[in-house]
Amino acid sequence: MIDSGPLPLSRKVALAGEIVAEYVRVRWILRRLDLPRTLELIRAVAPAELLPPRPTDERLAGAVRRTLRRLPADSRCLMQSLVLTRLLARRGRESTLVIGVSPAGRFSAHAWVERDGVPLLPAHRREFGRLAEL
Repeated sequence: MIDSGPLPLSRKVALAGEIVAEYVRVRWILRRLDLPRTLELIRAVAPAELLPPRPTDERLAGAVRRTLRRLPADSRCLMQSLVLTRLLARRGRESTLVIGVSPAGRFSAHAWVERDGVPLLPAHRREFGRLAEL
């Protein structure tokens, strides 16, 4: 998808507001349901919720990371991934949530989003082996 330059300030502010609103929605759902059901709900988009395709996948991912890092709330990789999944779904784009684990040393896990096999959020592939794709 070709992006035709920078977003105007008004669109950046609107996108940040959308990210915060979807963060609140995702947190609320995730506190009540398991991860597979949460993903099912955030990927279900009514026709009235669909948005134009702009900005690109990469710009959406960057906006999610920048916006959530500034919130005094959980902005770890799973929340970033779930919010990005929701934003992509609202633009009619399918994505895969990948859960990875560290194969050696102390246990750690990481989540990221991919589209067509390309990570949109940092995958840290050298450190985390793929455990599940949802």
